[in-house]
Amino acid sequence: MMNDSARLDGKVVAVTGAGRGIGRDVALLCARQGASVVVNDLGTSAHGEGADTGPAAAVAAMIRDQGGKAVANGASVAEPAGAASIIADAIAHFGRIDGVVNNAGILRDRIFHKMSIVDWQRVMDVHLNGAFYVAKAAAPHFKDQGSGSYVHFTSTSGLVGNVGQANYAAAKMGIFALSNAIALDMRRFGVRSNCIAPFAWSRLVATIPAIEVDDEGATARMQTMTTDKIAPMVAALLSDGARDVNGQTFGGTRFSCSTSRARSERCSGRRAGQPAASCATCCPRWRAT
Repeated sequence: MMNDSARLDGKVVAVTGAGRGIGRDVALLCARQGASVVVNDLGTSAHGEGADTGPAAAVAAMIRDQGGKAVANGASVAEPAGAASIIADAIAHFGRIDGVVNNAGILRDRIFHKMSIVDWQRVMDVHLNGAFYVAKAAAPHFKDQGSGSYVHFTSTSGLVGNVGQANYAAAKMGIFALSNAIALDMRRFGVRSNCIAPFAWSRLVATIPAIEVDDEGATARMQTMTTDKIAPMVAALLSDGARDVNGQTFGGTRFSCSTSRARSERCSGRRAGQPAASCATCCPRWRAT
């Protein structure tokens, strides 16, 4: 049975990019664990084109149909006013904000010499600027109440690099640095900030062209790494069970994770879907549940 400190009862969580993929599964799990959820999604294509309020509305409706509390927000995180409206909706509908999940993203992959200024700017605007805008909007509320949790999504493309993703890699490495800086600045107010560098088969991953095909079964294996396997880690980091976890970056596969600040460690998880158990092994500040 889940320890009460690992649940999200009474908390209010805003999840960006929550209409599909990882964000959708995060929003649904947070609601099942008792949180009220602001489901944000502009509803663009994987490349950031168009807009559709349908995905966010559908996820919010699903949460309500299951007995939870949720409101849809269709604003763009790439605009300061849009990002601020996400936090404003949390306050207006649920009276507070306890957690922010910066998940929204797009891809505009190009080999570097062919990458346009527009390709660069749009990816930066959504990933890095968007993470800053949403985090900044929540910061005064977190400070005043003496608590709050940020969970940002970085990527091994930023930490290691990837072909054709200079814009995405730079933005994701920026998010890693932003999270660490927030952790240092806001810890005095009881606020924590952590990153996840996940891998899951999603709508965005499916758009990346294969550079080499060494194994005919590689894609099939990747497709088993579904987005719902990431959500438990996010929910755990938002919970009071992770109250002493700050300035960390978690990443890995279904069965292992690594944490890094100044150094990196690895541990083997007890089994998939139980991140709190595995992270207690490699991170002594984690309150195991």
